[in-house]
Amino acid sequence: MHRRALLALAIASGSAAALPGHAAGPAVRIGWLRAPNDLTTGRARGTLRHALEAQGATAEWPGPFPAAAPALEAMNAGSIDITAGSSTACITALAARIPMLIFACQPISAAGEGILVKRGAPITRISELQGRSVAVNRGGTGEYLLMRALDRNNIPADSVRRVYLSPGDSGAAFAQGHVDAWAAWDPFISIALASYDARLLADGDAIGSDNAVTLMCSRHFAETRPALLQAVFDTCLADNAWARANPAEAGRIWTDAMALPASLAPAIGANNAVPTRGVTDQDVAQIAQIADWYVASGIVPRRPDIGAGVLRLRPSR
Repeated sequence: MHRRALLALAIASGSAAALPGHAAGPAVRIGWLRAPNDLTTGRARGTLRHALEAQGATAEWPGPFPAAAPALEAMNAGSIDITAGSSTACITALAARIPMLIFACQPISAAGEGILVKRGAPITRISELQGRSVAVNRGGTGEYLLMRALDRNNIPADSVRRVYLSPGDSGAAFAQGHVDAWAAWDPFISIALASYDARLLADGDAIGSDNAVTLMCSRHFAETRPALLQAVFDTCLADNAWARANPAEAGRIWTDAMALPASLAPAIGANNAVPTRGVTDQDVAQIAQIADWYVASGIVPRRPDIGAGVLRLRPSR
């Protein structure tokens, strides 16, 4: 009698899922960054939530994380299942033996990364960075961009002083003239060009960057919830197609998520609405090439097996 009364009450209140035997579905914990990527888009549009609900699961959004490194630390601790980052973040994570897999790649546009100097600075070529200071994030995209640019121009790495700062602190140091240049990526590129009297000394093409945005999951999640991972992958591809068709609207989503002025939306939309795909042989080769740079530069102690850190997914529709 007591159980029947509880069941009737639960049905009347719409909460039958709270009773024993009616537990809610699994939660997919997506560690999101304040960054212009497909996870940010899916969070804002509600598409990831709806896709997971259709699979009997729920979406949870730990974060926002300030960068990929702390998100990957959370993944290593078992606190999140999925996150986004860059090729460089993947390399440092795999080198640290974090049990993660890359399941999607989005090449970064040339305008989405580069080395910045002040508009009036007497620096017109990469070679003129010798004897000067450049803000970079240690072991991340900034340090990679600087090292790649120096090597491509046959400039000794020790002839340029690397100043290791977080992206936020790098922006302040650059704006206040405490460093001569800043190796950065979007949205920091767009912010600096609009607000810090900056100009691009060299963009991603001039540097020869092979960097990309990546989507990553824990190995445990890929092994135990493959259908949910496929649903996330398919939804990210659909959101990416929407962003490419509507870059200004995507830019507004991203500037809102990053608490940036709406005036930056057109530039950030144009720089970051580029195609996402399942990981290809070309992607693996490019990430491996960056890994070689990291080992040669002493950023990581060993070259991780990039191929072993990849999960090949294909769109289901």
